[in-house]
Amino acid sequence: MRAAIELFLVFSWQEIRRHPARQLVAVCAVMLGVALAFAVHLVNASALDEFADAARTLDGRPDLELRAVRETFPDAGFAAIAAMPGVALAVPVVEAGVAARSAASPDRPRVALQLLGTDALSISRTAPGLMPTLLPGSDRLDLFAADAIFLNAAALRALGLAEQGDAGARLSVQAGPRRWELRVAGTVSAGGGPLAVMDIAAAQAVLGLGEQLSRIELRLSAGADAAAVSAALRKAPQAQGAVASAPEETATRIGNLSRAYRVNLAVLALIALFTGAYLVFSMTALSVAKRAPQFALLGVLGMTPRGRRALVLAEAGLLGTVGSACGLLLGGALAAGALRLLGGDLGGGYFGGGAPRLQLSAGAATAYGLLGIAAALVGAWWPARAADRLPPVHTLKGLGAAADAPSQPWLALVLLAAGGLLALAPPVYDVPLAAYASVAAVLIGGIAALPWLVGLLLARLRVAASGRVLTMLAVERARRMRGTAAVAVGGVVASLALAIALTVMVASFRGSVSQWLDTVLPADLMLRLAAPGSVSDAATFDTGFVTAAAAVPGVDRVQPARLQHLQLAPDRPAVTLIARTIDNAPGGVQTVLPLVNPPLPVPPAFIAIYVSEAVEQLYDAHPGQVFAAMDRAFPGAPQGRFYVAGVWRDYARQFGAVAIDRAAYRRLTQDDRANELALWLKPGADLAAVRAGLTEAARRAWAGAEPDIAASAELRATALRIFDRSFAVTYWLQAVAVGIGLAGVAASFGAQVLARRKEFGLLAHLGLTRRQILTVVAAEGAAWTAVGAIAGLVLGLAVAAVLVYVVNPQSFHWTMDLQVPAWRLAALALAVVAAGTLAARLAGGAAASRDAVLAVKEDW
Repeated sequence: MRAAIELFLVFSWQEIRRHPARQLVAVCAVMLGVALAFAVHLVNASALDEFADAARTLDGRPDLELRAVRETFPDAGFAAIAAMPGVALAVPVVEAGVAARSAASPDRPRVALQLLGTDALSISRTAPGLMPTLLPGSDRLDLFAADAIFLNAAALRALGLAEQGDAGARLSVQAGPRRWELRVAGTVSAGGGPLAVMDIAAAQAVLGLGEQLSRIELRLSAGADAAAVSAALRKAPQAQGAVASAPEETATRIGNLSRAYRVNLAVLALIALFTGAYLVFSMTALSVAKRAPQFALLGVLGMTPRGRRALVLAEAGLLGTVGSACGLLLGGALAAGALRLLGGDLGGGYFGGGAPRLQLSAGAATAYGLLGIAAALVGAWWPARAADRLPPVHTLKGLGAAADAPSQPWLALVLLAAGGLLALAPPVYDVPLAAYASVAAVLIGGIAALPWLVGLLLARLRVAASGRVLTMLAVERARRMRGTAAVAVGGVVASLALAIALTVMVASFRGSVSQWLDTVLPADLMLRLAAPGSVSDAATFDTGFVTAAAAVPGVDRVQPARLQHLQLAPDRPAVTLIARTIDNAPGGVQTVLPLVNPPLPVPPAFIAIYVSEAVEQLYDAHPGQVFAAMDRAFPGAPQGRFYVAGVWRDYARQFGAVAIDRAAYRRLTQDDRANELALWLKPGADLAAVRAGLTEAARRAWAGAEPDIAASAELRATALRIFDRSFAVTYWLQAVAVGIGLAGVAASFGAQVLARRKEFGLLAHLGLTRRQILTVVAAEGAAWTAVGAIAGLVLGLAVAAVLVYVVNPQSFHWTMDLQVPAWRLAALALAVVAAGTLAARLAGGAAASRDAVLAVKEDW
């Protein structure tokens, strides 16, 4: 063991010390892959743990939940439900979003709060985290006071109040059109985002919901069968308009829906680790080729082939260990920054509330550290095998270096064909595992085809360069050493392909979102009440205000829309119902909804609905079918009459949306209220004056109400700005990945230049000047990186097609149009070729030195 360690220190450490640039490329590649994978794991784990904790404190320990199908349901049947066989305790709950600010800080921005109203006497048995704790100086009857509110820690921080609460602090709360002055009387221990709790009667008054409930939490009697109670609730007339489910299904359905999002991030991070493994392979292969005589000498001195292989793997393991350690540190920093800036969903919109706390795990750190070391060892395995197969005697005589083997593209063709077939496979539990395997097969197959592609393309260039001696020398050698070329530029091919794939996917997504915004924001102004719960019964305009808004000078016409949450299935998140004016004629529908295909004619006596792509896939609601799940949302309507007339794209509501004509919605519900108003202005109208008029109309209708008025152009610009900010990190990752690949090319050329001193010395003896030798080296670099850029461009487009047409629909249940930013891709490919040429030119600086000329004497 001691001898092996001494040999490693003398032989391998000297190589690492003498060529730090080549080793640094491998370390950085492993570090980047481990950092991304570990950061994604930490963000996902922290977000899910925070969400689960919040769900446990909110949902507590009920056995069943009776949740409203359409926002709320009447509480008239509460007593009958509480008295049903098997029910030991029933706790009423009402919830909605409000906006609040401290009365002592009127200039601070308003804070979005989730307001819960419940029964303080019984909530401790189902959700102890919602049990109010009175502040010193508060009266015991404040638990039921109409103006008393209780805040959790996140709400206290957001409102600028002391962590322990400020007794008597006043809050200005806006719930829809209503404004209230409430008093902070205590706190609640529930985690998650900003949360406020009130007595249920007080909350119903604040929210303007009257005798309505959002849900009822049930504790069952000992021995009661939950399935039997659920079945009885479905049949009970008192529970019409509600669905029964187990409370743990809330966390489960959100976790399941976000699973594809989390897996996508993890797979992209692991692809970066794959790129790192390939760069380790490239660097190790060149190192073994350069040190072939030294390995041969060790063989002559008695080292076994297994020992030489172990020596190479030990070097790779050291590089992987250093890269993994640095990657874990960088990954922890990236995760902390991502949680603070983007939240636990990294912009995915799955987990609401504040930023979760970073939750480090020694087990996860160990696992990802070992994964980085394993990637380095896998990358070094084939070069290590090459080291143990060297014939010592022949190699010492200079006869051991074999020419590149003829290319056999059959393996590459098999992998590429397998990638195409895997792209056609369905997802597994909403995760496109086959599509990810397709991406891997395409990348590996493309890299395996590099020797064949180099030979094919450079054979054509040889004919064109036959009249130019220097160009012919460069092209001919690059063609004959195509195996070495494949190793050198493989890292660039992998990183460039991923960069191009992400560029095309982001461009396609952005272009589709831009077109979608043009359709869904047709009006000049959009007006809604400034509350995060605007999609609720607590934030609505009445018909009187709609009339007043239409009478504001400068307003041409007003189109109201009603939005509601629909809990169509207990095991899935709520979808959004959008009731707006829709002309069911083909041309009329397409002006207000971005349909995927032309709408179908609606049969007589049926009600036309238009579902988003997420609803189509999650509920199997395909065009031409009757959507039976809608029946439970309108129990008084004729059953089996909701006809799916079309499917539309919706990038705003990831859980799905259903659009219906507002006139049909009003016939079904007799509900004339609206959540938002779209306003078209008269030609020449002053936008600022119209805004002022609308604000004044709101203040007249509701004392002190603050509506949210935004121009459609502003909303569109804001949405695209948020989109660009969310995807800005991908551009940095692309730049880093391509930079590491180019660093690998530079290190490869540097190693080859040192190994080819005799060749360049012979060229110098034949009369080539230093400048001409450098020209030959630069031309080789240009030829190799040009082939790599072409291969990376083709592979990147293929991977982009899989991401756009397979991964996104299977993961997120929406589609987009493939858009190829040709100029951006061309600039990226040309930059890679230019950088590769420059790297080869700089690495060839030693080729024309005096040492290269003297090296020829070794053969004299």
